[in-house]
Amino acid sequence: MNSFASLGLVEPLIRALSEEGYAEPSPIQLQAIPHVLAGKDILGCAQTGTGKTAAFALPILQRLSSPKVARTLKGTRVLVLVPTRELAVQVNESFGTYGRHLSLLRTTVYGGVSQQAQIRAMAGGVDVLVATPGRLLDLINQRRVVLSSVETLVLDEADRMLDMGFINDIRKILALVPTRRQTLLFSATMPDAIVTLSSRILNSPIRVTVSPVASTVDLVSQHVLFVDRSDKKSLLVDVLRDPTMTRAIVFTRTKHGADRLADQLRRNHRVGAEAIHGNKSQGARQRALEDFRSGRARVLVATDIAARGIDIDGITHVINFELPNDPESYVHRIGRTARAGAQGAALSFCDASEREQLRDIERLTKRRMNVVTDHPYAPRRA
Repeated sequence: MNSFASLGLVEPLIRALSEEGYAEPSPIQLQAIPHVLAGKDILGCAQTGTGKTAAFALPILQRLSSPKVARTLKGTRVLVLVPTRELAVQVNESFGTYGRHLSLLRTTVYGGVSQQAQIRAMAGGVDVLVATPGRLLDLINQRRVVLSSVETLVLDEADRMLDMGFINDIRKILALVPTRRQTLLFSATMPDAIVTLSSRILNSPIRVTVSPVASTVDLVSQHVLFVDRSDKKSLLVDVLRDPTMTRAIVFTRTKHGADRLADQLRRNHRVGAEAIHGNKSQGARQRALEDFRSGRARVLVATDIAARGIDIDGITHVINFELPNDPESYVHRIGRTARAGAQGAALSFCDASEREQLRDIERLTKRRMNVVTDHPYAPRRA
């Protein structure tokens, strides 16, 4: 059996992994960790929920731990760029979990909150900085952060950053980090734009792929229910009566739609529901996630901002109340369930206007969804 020790990880990391109940490395960890430890650049393609964060965090922590290097004022030795605040918090927590027995400093920089605490955290320098591109550039322009000491640069969820329009910000940041560095680029999908970017910033990279591009998690059963648009809310209320649906994320296209749907579930149907989207404050988003994680809210109604960066155990179902315009977003949405080897289910509500999106998803995933025909609303074919 493969073990973390066999990958060459040091005892403090092995101990932290044991305390977290990690028995053996996942495929992407097996492939990536030795190369990152050796200082190689990595181009990684892995579907969500495969242990990607540990695949780069563990070897980075080990490289940081020896030899000890003095921190640079306002600087960082490792810069991890991520697309969303939620992912920044999650990745930073992972570094803390795996590195709990190492004397390393880490912090996050992201928008939506006061920058003063972030400025204070960066004043003396850190070992690991996890940041979203926009706020990072704001602090750089204020001379509160410098990137001259970066030894390792990680672009996590790179395809999502490009989808969100961060390419110009990324180019500006790349111009500020040393050219002599280790660069790790991880992406759930590998569109042409990512291939082009990787060719410009990676030096003879090792390519790590643990599943086909745009594949969906094998442990997720995928179903489509054809329904008139006006009947979607009634259908949702009905399927939420399923006692096996103990923790579900419901995806909408718009922020207003997410708020309205969560409010209707709470007020009219006594379903514990919270909404999360980009217009909510960071505090409100964290509260919604904590209510969902703790079970106070059984349903989280979300826009695609939540399709990445939310790693909560026990999500039994993902419901696409509205199909995404971008078929790759479907892959990221359903990846919120069936994590860490668990089973999961994805239900997609498809009305007449969404037939083309459904065909695009099935073409991308090379998989036909199971059509549910025995549900009360299913006969109302769009």
